[in-house]
Amino acid sequence: MAPEDERIALFLDYENLAIGARDGLGVSPFDFGPVADALAERGRVVTRRAYADWSAFDEDRRLLARAQVELIEIPQRLGGSRKNAADIKMAVDAIELAYERGFVTTFAIGTGDSDFTPLMHKLREMDKRVIGIGVQSSTSKLLPAACDEFLFYDRLPGVEGRPVPARPSRRRPTTPAAAPAPEPEPVEPVEPVEPPTQEEAESDGPDPDLATVVTSTLAGLARATDGPVRASTLKRAILRKDPTFDEGDQGFRGFGELLRHLEGRGVLALTPGTAAGDPEVAFPEDTSAEDEAFALFATTVRDLEDSGGGPPQLSGLKDQMRKRDPGFSEKRYGFNGFLSFARAARARDLVTMEWDEGRGDYQLSVY
Repeated sequence: MAPEDERIALFLDYENLAIGARDGLGVSPFDFGPVADALAERGRVVTRRAYADWSAFDEDRRLLARAQVELIEIPQRLGGSRKNAADIKMAVDAIELAYERGFVTTFAIGTGDSDFTPLMHKLREMDKRVIGIGVQSSTSKLLPAACDEFLFYDRLPGVEGRPVPARPSRRRPTTPAAAPAPEPEPVEPVEPVEPPTQEEAESDGPDPDLATVVTSTLAGLARATDGPVRASTLKRAILRKDPTFDEGDQGFRGFGELLRHLEGRGVLALTPGTAAGDPEVAFPEDTSAEDEAFALFATTVRDLEDSGGGPPQLSGLKDQMRKRDPGFSEKRYGFNGFLSFARAARARDLVTMEWDEGRGDYQLSVY
């Protein structure tokens, strides 16, 4: 579903968010503006509700009222748990809205509490898209995987966090008896930092892991579908794999800018699609470069076989190829990993591959 078609219902476990932002980021009162802006970019917010005992958040209450957020009062009851009362009320209201308002396509749940994981699973079972929102330091690791997309409040544009000073100890300092001044501690020698390996520094530009996520997802979509892969389809597939994915973390202002950067490096190829601003994404059709890569593979295997007196192993072969061509990467040709590239070379009758149980690795040999 395109973002402009989404109708979003926002539910905030406000106490969890406000305390998490205060303790983790030093933000108090909680700034709702970045959350509203992020959701506005994803669709039309038709419901805004926040749950808390508002007697403890007087200033926050006024700010949220100006932002058109409906405040749901969860008073603290004697002999009961205020936290459980807020969680249950918010979960019941979300499920009720999902049944009564079929036009709502997306639920944005603002919390870091893992108790809301079953709610998120149930909403997705009802064919609702779920966006999670939480402060990174106070968000359970179970939550992002339960969402279609997860927004860390810390990373939203406009959030200005600051270091939180350590709370002073309440223990009274004792006055020890006069003691000799401590001797200066010996300075340990600083060990030299080893340079990154070729695997770690595959290329300049964005984080290699970011490029890997994009190319591996594109390769999977290309195998699963017969038609072209659009940029919007690719972005949604990446978010399904990693709901915390955000190209802005690597300095790109949008997903299109990231794709254009990868196109400039020869990793991807973009062509105009049927919809404006949604290009088709594919791997470059440079058969000459691909043939050169497979020729390099076969030549490396042959040379290692001649110099070693026997078939070389698959492990370590990629490093040997990069000694000859530092820019080699199987991902440039649409392969998720080096093993897939080696199997493609076998399918082209360039090499043979046999599994060696004793060594626990493939043995390769040229024809």
